[in-house]
Amino acid sequence: MHTDSGKTAAQEGGGKGLHIVAKPAGPACNLACDYCFYLEKQALFPAGTSLRMSDAVLQAFIDKYVASQPTQEVEFVWQGGEPTLLGLDFFRRVVDLQRPHNSRTTIRNSLQTNGTLLDDEWCRFLKEHSFMVGISLDGPQLIHDRYRRDRKGQGSFERATRGLRLLQQHGVEYNVMASVARETATQPLEVYSFLKAAGVEFIQFAPVVERPADQQTAQFGLRLAPPAALDRMEEQHGVTEWSVEPEAYGDFLITIFEEWVRHDVGTVFVMNFEWALNAWIGNPSPVCVHAKQCGRSLVVEHDGSVYACDHCVYPQYRLGNILTDPLSFMVEQSLQTQFGISKETALPRSCKECEVLAACQGGCPKHRFNRTFDDQIGLHYLCPGYKKFFRHIRKYLHIMTQLLENGLPVSLVMEALKGPLAISIDPKERRQAL
Repeated sequence: MHTDSGKTAAQEGGGKGLHIVAKPAGPACNLACDYCFYLEKQALFPAGTSLRMSDAVLQAFIDKYVASQPTQEVEFVWQGGEPTLLGLDFFRRVVDLQRPHNSRTTIRNSLQTNGTLLDDEWCRFLKEHSFMVGISLDGPQLIHDRYRRDRKGQGSFERATRGLRLLQQHGVEYNVMASVARETATQPLEVYSFLKAAGVEFIQFAPVVERPADQQTAQFGLRLAPPAALDRMEEQHGVTEWSVEPEAYGDFLITIFEEWVRHDVGTVFVMNFEWALNAWIGNPSPVCVHAKQCGRSLVVEHDGSVYACDHCVYPQYRLGNILTDPLSFMVEQSLQTQFGISKETALPRSCKECEVLAACQGGCPKHRFNRTFDDQIGLHYLCPGYKKFFRHIRKYLHIMTQLLENGLPVSLVMEALKGPLAISIDPKERRQAL
């Protein structure tokens, strides 16, 4: 069984370790995607200031982050905005500053990029230093370019796919993040078939959900709403026009799952499906979205400011600065506030009694802005879609679990779906199948 399609439990905050996403270029980006929730964060920083992480901040982040980890392995994740705007020299400096820690720590680096600025030199560097690259690609050109355009309104598909091909040619380890917006959700097989044909083996389908800013948030120059309040009723403002509709997202996943479970188990790894199987087996979630609590997955901005989460870069979620505040103090703030433990404690009654709670765990708190049928707060916007998806795939997860319990590869589910499955396997072969 393959239970990790690119991000580890520590990376998503699901383990006991601390995870920090670094934004070395802040919200700076060469694209202007319709659904991006990060471009607007430039309004939180003084006009005219550099959106580039200084050597002092970089040094403090690397040293404190390594020192804070209880494990031998430390995962650095570099995101944006678009981190490749900083150029290769910045990441050469990253590797140089990490080097003194290599004798006692295994350091791994991940880079999330839109792929448009990658070239041979970039890919040689990424390969040489074993960077895992997450590249954003939403599907074939008409789907991708619907939302992912540059500041001139030009689509980014050709540049992004060129970056993907370069990663493949240079043997760089990578996965694809495909955002599922409203129109994207209507074409699941077009998206999945395109990614398979492009040679992609590791995929995550990320739902796009945002709300327009309320009056208080708009005063900061922001157009999108902060995370939902889990302790009080909020005025309902609806979602943006490009946010995926709940049941459409569930149908999107179901349609792809039906194709995957019959043809691609063991050759294509879809993170969303692996998370579900992981929950069915009874393991803790490897991703914060479906973990019981939040609080261990922080963000450090280019100026050293630390926030509670990638989706929570708003003034009220600022925890301190990496230059002046101990990481342990900032983590405690995150864990003990409403943001951390209330993900579990503030679940509405209908969630606590839900048959798919073990897989869902209420979803990301940012999107828990709906009300239950009996008017309780804290219901996730995507609840109907999550419930539909998790219910639909249970029969398949049951077969997969039986295979695993008998020491057989989970890919045999494809044979089981064709009819009765009878396999004779000796103990040696059974061990090799695991």
